Amino acid sequence: MTDNPKREQWGSKLGFILAAAGSAVGLGNIWKFPYLAGENGGAAFVLVYLVCIVILGLPIMIAEIVIGRHTEKDPVGAFKIIGTGPWSLVGYLGVAAGFFIMTYYSVVGGWTIGYLVKSLSGALCSITSSADSEQLFARFIQSPWEMILYHFLFIGATVGVVIFGVAGGIERFSKIIMPVLFILLIILIIRGLTLPGADAGIRFYLNPDFSKITPKVIIEALGQCFFSLSLGMGAMITYGSYLSRKDKILSSSIKIVGIDSIVAILSGLAIFPAVFAVGMTPEKGPGLTFNILPVVFSRMPYGFVFATLFFLLLFIAALTSAISLVQVVVAYVTDEKGWSRARAVLTAGGLIFLLGIPAALSFGTMKDVKIFFGNTYFDFMDILTSIYMLPIGGLLIAVCLGYKYGLHNTMHELDADTNSFYLKEIWAFTIKYISPVILLAIILYFGVYKMIVP
Repeated sequence: MTDNPKREQWGSKLGFILAAAGSAVGLGNIWKFPYLAGENGGAAFVLVYLVCIVILGLPIMIAEIVIGRHTEKDPVGAFKIIGTGPWSLVGYLGVAAGFFIMTYYSVVGGWTIGYLVKSLSGALCSITSSADSEQLFARFIQSPWEMILYHFLFIGATVGVVIFGVAGGIERFSKIIMPVLFILLIILIIRGLTLPGADAGIRFYLNPDFSKITPKVIIEALGQCFFSLSLGMGAMITYGSYLSRKDKILSSSIKIVGIDSIVAILSGLAIFPAVFAVGMTPEKGPGLTFNILPVVFSRMPYGFVFATLFFLLLFIAALTSAISLVQVVVAYVTDEKGWSRARAVLTAGGLIFLLGIPAALSFGTMKDVKIFFGNTYFDFMDILTSIYMLPIGGLLIAVCLGYKYGLHNTMHELDADTNSFYLKEIWAFTIKYISPVILLAIILYFGVYKMIVP
């Protein structure tokens, strides 16, 4: 393939790395990673997670970026080139996954705006117990007008960035907001570490108990590393399609994965010392962020300030991932249908908002509407995408690249990494023989076993 002069490109390698890292860094890092670590032994889970990132996350990340730059197309166009026939459906699966995820992800993104507003207004200052916090959160998500309003505002913020294009919108925003994200994390970490009793949280999070490493912990870590990196949904294929041929894919991918992992680990370091310092425990599951942390902040000196900073951090993380999800859809429509960017962005944003309304109402007005295999609309979309569409998409990407199209047709995309011959060979072996097995195990565990035995 040759560079397409009509196609947008990243303005710089740094811009691509920060934008791709922003896509990977999301609620999965700051919301899901800490509570999974809390449920699965703290440091033991962190250690297993880092190993999983290397053996699964990084190889699939490289594969998606390779496909994107090799074809210079959106996911659908890319698989029309490297897959042909039924394989071209893999691209549609990626675009559909990104679109469907956004219909409920934007609702959770709206929660971060709502709690940011509550922090600024002082509403969280009155929280004195986890029961109070749970009641506040329940009232919040059951309020239809708040849910729809914040869902709309989050969509609006996402559209407002994507509409300005790859270099002028996504890259420029990422260069500003990613450093801000790190600054906020560091401030929260410093505050947590200076609280009396924080050392118990540090030991829990950084001193591994190897007896805690079980098959369940391993498979949970594998699933988390895959979902956290925005893999299987076409985001990295799309971002890779705008990458200059002068840039190195291997080294860039390592940096992207490194940034994503650092943010996840730092998030735990910001949360666990504070949780232990106020005498609470971390095994609270998904409610750790919205049900437990408000109590933690209310018991800290100047807690409202740090609550505001935390939910601002959570909003930024949610927004950077949402931008990539919308860009996947926009790239498909502009590439394959010839629409203008403005038309594509506004149409995609409008449809996501409308289809996200049932998800926004799934905890209140529509909480008893369970026509989707016994699940609310929100839960069904979450299960459909994260448990089935994403890992299946990742599996098909690995199999198509490794067996259908052939790795030999894309290895030259890694030639810029002149000092990484052995890494290229390791990557090729992993994509062909290891990644498919691991992804199949994830699908069987989350999509079959865990659905039968919760």
